[in-house]
Amino acid sequence: MSDAPPSGNARPTREEAEQAVRTLLSWAGDNPAREGLQDTPARVARAYEEFFEGYEVEPHDLLKRTFSEVEGYDEIVLLRDIRFESHCEHHLAPIIGKAHVAYLPRNRVVGISKLARVVDAYARRLQIQERMTAQIANTINDVLEPHGVAVIIESAHECMTTRGVHRPGVSMVTSTMLGVFRENVQTRQELMAMLNRPAVSGI
Repeated sequence: MSDAPPSGNARPTREEAEQAVRTLLSWAGDNPAREGLQDTPARVARAYEEFFEGYEVEPHDLLKRTFSEVEGYDEIVLLRDIRFESHCEHHLAPIIGKAHVAYLPRNRVVGISKLARVVDAYARRLQIQERMTAQIANTINDVLEPHGVAVIIESAHECMTTRGVHRPGVSMVTSTMLGVFRENVQTRQELMAMLNRPAVSGI
C-alpha cells in the first residue's frame, strides 16, 4: 500500500495548512492571534516540510549505485546506531531511536551513507515502527539482492512516554531478518555478537 495521498486528493496549500494550525491552537484553548503565536502556524508548516520530507524520496533509487570491486568480500556489512526521528501515525508524537542495518553481500555493495538515507526516507513519514523496520529491510533486499538483510530498530515513543500510560524510559525493539539472517542461526549469532548483544533464537 502506497504512502502517497490517494489519487485525486489535492495537497492542501500552505495557507490551508497554516489555518489548520490556527484551528488547533484555538481548540487547545489559546489565542492564535496573540504575539507569541502569530508566527507559529508558519513555523509549524516549515517544520512539517522537514519532518515528513521522506514522502518526496523514492528509497529504492538511493541504492541504485553499487560497487562490485570488493576483492571477494563476502562477510557481514553492518551499519549500527543510525539515529532517526520519526512520528507516530496515531498521535503525531515523535519516535526517536536508532536503527542497525546489516546485509550479507552477494556480489555488490553500496555506499554506507545510502543505508542511512534509506532509514531517513522511511523515518520521515508517518509511521509505526513495525512497518518501518520491514520497509527498510525489504527495500535493501529488493535492490541489492544480497544473501540476507537484517534490520533492528530500538526507539522511544513519546505517544507512550508523554501521554496515555506515561512510561518514560521504555524502549521498543523490532527486527526484520531476511535470507541467511533468518535461516542460519550461526549467521544471526555473528550479527548479534557484532552488536554486542546475546543471540536470541526468536529475533
